[in-house]
Amino acid sequence: MTGKPQTSPAQTAPDLSGRIVISVDAMGGDAGPSVVVAGIAKSAQKNPEIGFILHGPIEQLEPLVARKKVLKDCCEIRDVRDVVTMEDKPSQIMRRGKGTSMWAAIDCVKNGEAAGVVSCGNTGALMALSMLRLRKLPGVNRPAIAILWPSRNPQGFNVMLDVGADVKADAEDLLQYALMGTSYIRNSMDLKCPRVGLLNVGTEEHKGRAELKEAYQLISRNAEAANYEFVGFVEGSDIPGDIADVIVTDGFTGNVAIKTGEGTASLLRSAMREAFEYSFLSRVAALLAYTSLARLSKRIDPRRVNGGVFLGLNGTVVKSHGGADATGVSAAVKLAFRLAQQGFAEKLAARVASAVESTQDDATSTDSNVDAPISRAAGDHRQ
Repeated sequence: MTGKPQTSPAQTAPDLSGRIVISVDAMGGDAGPSVVVAGIAKSAQKNPEIGFILHGPIEQLEPLVARKKVLKDCCEIRDVRDVVTMEDKPSQIMRRGKGTSMWAAIDCVKNGEAAGVVSCGNTGALMALSMLRLRKLPGVNRPAIAILWPSRNPQGFNVMLDVGADVKADAEDLLQYALMGTSYIRNSMDLKCPRVGLLNVGTEEHKGRAELKEAYQLISRNAEAANYEFVGFVEGSDIPGDIADVIVTDGFTGNVAIKTGEGTASLLRSAMREAFEYSFLSRVAALLAYTSLARLSKRIDPRRVNGGVFLGLNGTVVKSHGGADATGVSAAVKLAFRLAQQGFAEKLAARVASAVESTQDDATSTDSNVDAPISRAAGDHRQ
């Protein structure tokens, strides 16, 4: 962290009533606040229903916002002096993070001033502060980060979780990820009965660690009650495939997978560029195939799906990639806006509460067996 913690409102603030307000940590990205401001300006240009509360040092933010005329009537600046850096440890931020732009951005959601928060900052610190300020939903052991992954499915994307909120997960955590992931994709993509796959080193039931085998049974047992189809174990090659709509895994494996995918997409774009620039004929071929190449480039562009959603909290938190450009930041804002527009946080809270209530009812039932509380913990499948 840097500087002295101090927060004060900007001298003038636009009227944001009637808009869906997104609270933005302007100081979290690798490229600084200029990219964040450019990103929210792209969002404002595309969607006049969005309003912003931007957090950071006012002397840095005011000139940047003033250059974007589209932000004049939809962006309020909150002067916050302290910043969470990528080097800060979550434990330090938990103790001394009150005066930071990240803390202030999250508090806007906690206080009901904003419908969601977006930050490009330190993932561990963002999760720690989000859990501290917003708290976990009752019944959730470990919140998870869910991301959209380009796929061959008709909807164009799969959901994978967890991708880095916690490096470990036991069988019951993986079951909760399955429930939260199906609720997310059901609401965001209107899939009535999502297919769930559990990531493993092979598709055979005898493969994998003990907790994966236990999770296999729990997720399978809850499929009918929670209105999803469990397709069993899936492999890494199935993440962008059409076998499942929701890929469930622990945070360590998921984070390695997403970083590998981003690196592969970057390598593919570079290799294609080199191939088409190799000779005069290849450049002519690229010109003739320009439309198709542009479509392919857009499809594999990770910026289009930038933004991981923290599931399992009392509020909507979207983590943008630290190295995101304006297009990436705009995509993260769009995701937060769409979730707020759909009332997803409330739907997920109702779903988890229903699961907890179902578990408690089964636990007090005189004729319930040992497995009943878990197998009927899926709750209301309408959300």
